Amino acid sequence: MTTTNQEMSWWKTATIYQIYPKSFCDSGDKGTGDLQGIISKLDYLQHLGVDAIWLTPVYQSPMVDNGYDISDYYAINPEFGTMADFDALLTQAHERGIRVIMDIVVNHTSTEHHWFQSALGDKNSPYRDYYIWKDPLDGGVPNNWQSKFGGSAWALDENTGQYYLHLFAKEQADLNWENPGVREEVKQVIRFWAEKGVDGFRLDVINLISKQQDFCSDDIGDGRRFYTDGPRVHEYLQEISAEVFQQYGSVTVGEMSSTTLEHCQRYSSLDGKELSMVFNFHHLKVDYPNGEKWTKAPFDFLQLKQIFNHWQTGLNGKGWGAIFWCNHDQPRIVSRLGDDQRYRVESAKMLAASVHMLQGTPYVYQGEEIGMTNPGYRHIEQYRDVESTNMYQIMVQQQGVSHEEMMAILAQKSRDNSRTPMQWDGSENAGFTRGKPWLDVASNYPEVNAQAAVADLGSVFYFYKRLIELRKQVAVITDGDYLDLLPEHKQVFAYLRRNAKQQLICINNYYGVDTECVLPSDLAMQQAKCLLSNYQNVASAMASHHQILRPYETRILLIEC
Repeated sequence: MTTTNQEMSWWKTATIYQIYPKSFCDSGDKGTGDLQGIISKLDYLQHLGVDAIWLTPVYQSPMVDNGYDISDYYAINPEFGTMADFDALLTQAHERGIRVIMDIVVNHTSTEHHWFQSALGDKNSPYRDYYIWKDPLDGGVPNNWQSKFGGSAWALDENTGQYYLHLFAKEQADLNWENPGVREEVKQVIRFWAEKGVDGFRLDVINLISKQQDFCSDDIGDGRRFYTDGPRVHEYLQEISAEVFQQYGSVTVGEMSSTTLEHCQRYSSLDGKELSMVFNFHHLKVDYPNGEKWTKAPFDFLQLKQIFNHWQTGLNGKGWGAIFWCNHDQPRIVSRLGDDQRYRVESAKMLAASVHMLQGTPYVYQGEEIGMTNPGYRHIEQYRDVESTNMYQIMVQQQGVSHEEMMAILAQKSRDNSRTPMQWDGSENAGFTRGKPWLDVASNYPEVNAQAAVADLGSVFYFYKRLIELRKQVAVITDGDYLDLLPEHKQVFAYLRRNAKQQLICINNYYGVDTECVLPSDLAMQQAKCLLSNYQNVASAMASHHQILRPYETRILLIEC
């Protein structure tokens, strides 16, 4: 039965909570999280008020890339539990009014997947054409495309002398979407989970599935321009949407790597022909000077505001975005853009308000709602992420970067910063496990944990809870347009959301010192009502166009027209 776009629109006022199962909650003493651990925390998530949970992959996997290398799409990784555990999670989440979104990885599979194992070493395998194989060029790799994890994007199959493409780790072989059989397999996988009652899908690096077919070398870059938002990507997504997503009423969010606004307008078009919404990451590259991730650098505040303006105005009325700060691939935002020491609580709240009042569907990553920080690891042995360990080897051994400098870079940029175990309470290992955790817990867990946050009505937790409530109560947050009020201010991010009946003003001081700003004179500030702030005693100041802000202060004001 086809579900209409209007019936699917629950996600426009929803907030979605991302769970990285390996680090969420261990029901025993394995040291890794599992499905039963997630079930044990559903009451906590219901208290927070989230509408859905998104699980990063829990499928069978050798875990080279922590589950994003899937070896069996139809099986649960025993590390996380059983299919019965998954079914129980689905049932219990639904009983609490919480929907479940599954992560699906269909740009590539694990090289341990039976398709690839059949294809390896056998050009006549029925699965050989499920992957992308090329002959050597001048005795070497077929082209100069680079893996996103470092090094060449090609690996040799010694038995046939051909290379296969892997845009990520060599154990993650890219699928050949030009083959209709591959697309049919993908549809079958999605149908399987939708039939179980899964409410939606997050599609990993989905804009990379269509490659330019001449596979030529890139004389000005690393090859990404030949496979990002590729020539048939919209065709492929429309095919899957029509035949699967729309049939089940599945909400879909596409992770878009190095994409453009114009493509995302099409991916998330309001006609629902492709996806419900899109993730883009441009706002999380403002601390990548000249596009370089692996360097320690401050963030470019004016650029951050310009990027928000570009996407907010560009998607309004044309598409829909996912709005977020944190995920399993990004450092903790309070450490990245805030102050995770003196003003941890204030800056965590301000950063939350500054994106939750934007148009789009907010995603909250586990621990973000209690203001968890980067762990500040001091030893390379503490890192587990394949990207981080690869880059350490490349930059220290091949590029001459010092150990100390690289450790400082990893402390700021590593994906492991967000993958540390969820801090549930002040007991040993933060209540995450009764065993030895797979990744060291951040040392501040005795103070920063969920139990303490829920007990404190002034905590970051209750600020997030209120933001989640406001999205359902104040229509302009969903349907208002966007105007940057102070694009050139070097410390304040202030914007206006407006529809025919309401104006919402969100004012944010992004720095740890007092500042002031003057709002446009045509705003009816004398009529403003304060919906939320992270400081006390703001009522006397909010009616003025001249705003004086304390360190990391945020003010959300509403004017009824």
